[in-house]
This record gives sequence, C-alpha cells and structure tokens, in this order.
Amino acid sequence: MTRTTLPLAAIAGLPIIALVLALWGQPWICTCGEVRLWVGSIWDSGNSQHIADWYTLSHILHGVLIALIGRVAFPRLGFNVLFATAIITGIGWEVIEHTDWVLGQFRATTVNQGYTGDSILNAVADYVWMMGGFFAAWRLRVPVTLALVALLELTAAFIGRDSLALTTLQLVYPSESIASWQQELNPNAP
Repeated sequence: MTRTTLPLAAIAGLPIIALVLALWGQPWICTCGEVRLWVGSIWDSGNSQHIADWYTLSHILHGVLIALIGRVAFPRLGFNVLFATAIITGIGWEVIEHTDWVLGQFRATTVNQGYTGDSILNAVADYVWMMGGFFAAWRLRVPVTLALVALLELTAAFIGRDSLALTTLQLVYPSESIASWQQELNPNAP
C-alpha cells in the first residue's frame, strides 16, 4: 500500500466494522436510546455502548504500542507498514472481539460478566481512538510515548479498575485477588 491508498484503507475500516457488527446483530447505539460521550464506570450498563469509556484507553494504547514497538524494534519497517498494521489489527480486533468465542472469554472474567459486545458506535469509535493513539505515538519522542503508555495503563487500572494489562492477565491467568480488588468499586456487588 502507498501513502495515498493507506488513508483510504483506514477510512474503509469504519464501514467494514459497522457492516460486520450490524450483520451480527449488534445495536447501532446503546439500547438505552442515548448517545453519550463518556461512560465513567466499567459497571455501568452503558459501558462499551457509547463513544468513550475506560476501555477507550486500551484502544488508544493499542495504536500507541504498534507505533512504539515498530519504531523501536523494527525501525526499517517505516510508516507505511506500521500504519497498515494499525489498520489491519484495528479492524481485525473490532471484528474478532465480537465472535462468540471471544465474548465468552470476556464473560468468564468477573469484571466482564454479562458483556454482550460493543454497540456499533462504540466499536467504530474504538477504532478511531486506536488510530489517534497510533498517530500520537508516531509523532512523539520515544520517552514521551513510554510515559504515555504508563499514564494510560495506570489511569485505567487505578481509576477505572481495568486496563489492557489487567484484562490480558485475567484472560490468560485469572487472579482472584485482582478480581476482588476490581469489585471493590462495583456498585452492583453484593
């Protein structure tokens, strides 16, 4: 892909995600009928249904990590390859995340019980946030990008009570102590 076709491919990701999720029966917006910019609790029924929530930080981090790892570990790949990687993995994740198997894996963790997937609005917004993270990390110096990674993860973990690292850990090697710590702020916990 060239620098002129990559933006078209990136934009094509928006309707691809929307169409696949629509065909799979995901709602266009929150079934509550509202569109909100931010949902501030991972236990809110509107979580993953609106434009942004605590998991938005993980999607931003997805893009940041592609640019950061590419620039540091594979500097010869260059912008085009890394941007293509961001496009492919961004679209791929938003589709794969809504397969029955992945939804089941998420539901198996305490913090994600009852998760039915994202609204189409949220999935498309997640892809856009990921692209924003990629472009920010591409432009920032490596030490600033590393600080951004730490800030995103620590903020999501300690305020939102879930982050990319915590979700990954709980999916791969579930910890009861982490699950209990996450539930401390759950307003619906018994």
